[in-house]
Amino acid sequence: MQLLELTAYLDDYLAIEDIPDYRDAWNGLQVQSEGDIRKIAVAVDACRYTIEKTIEEGAQLLLVHHGLFWGTKPPLTGNYFNRVAPLIKSNTALYSAHLPLDVHPEVGNNPVLARLLGLPVTGSFGKFEGMSIGLLSDVEMTVGELAERGREVLKIEPKLIGDPARKVKRIALLTGGGGSLISEAAKAGADVYLTGEGNHHTYFEAVEWGIDILYAGHYATETVGVKALATHLENRFGLETVFIDFPTGL
Repeated sequence: MQLLELTAYLDDYLAIEDIPDYRDAWNGLQVQSEGDIRKIAVAVDACRYTIEKTIEEGAQLLLVHHGLFWGTKPPLTGNYFNRVAPLIKSNTALYSAHLPLDVHPEVGNNPVLARLLGLPVTGSFGKFEGMSIGLLSDVEMTVGELAERGREVLKIEPKLIGDPARKVKRIALLTGGGGSLISEAAKAGADVYLTGEGNHHTYFEAVEWGIDILYAGHYATETVGVKALATHLENRFGLETVFIDFPTGL
């Protein structure tokens, strides 16, 4: 499949032009190549390791959630050169989708993680430029039971701020670095908020807002979207895909 044909499909499928994103995010094709795409590597982050593994795997395209370029165009020196040069030399393309891959109803990090955790989506919270980016689930369980589901699905040990025995009726969910939206989750009526990571001071915000927090890892919570997108591309176009795992533990 031709690269520009595939990326045009991805732009449309992920609504790259319609989904607002942070000012520094650069969504879409970041590094172009020549020739056909036969195999796609997917990863959470574009870094030297995932780029080199993509080349080793014989893939012609690396599709990521966190791309190389954010906002201003940096000079291609130092680490940026060491990341971009192998792509150019090996004729390998790079495509990135940030918030468009978080919120997509079929392959988005948030909806996919909710499905994997067995959480019915009953609402949303957390506005960004008029768009809700977090999900709500009205379901009865304990915080400990939610944490156990997170362990099984993401193969990690969540960091809990709260009481595992607490009974909850509403869960807020937002993958990645969602610690800044604790107050929004609490205002939405959530008893517990599952997200990737947060800053030190979010401990006090959780205590003062009376909401339990499960930090399940920025990296871990955002592996699910690229994997789901890879499966979609396999089924739609018959392209071979491979997931490149490079966990940060954060």
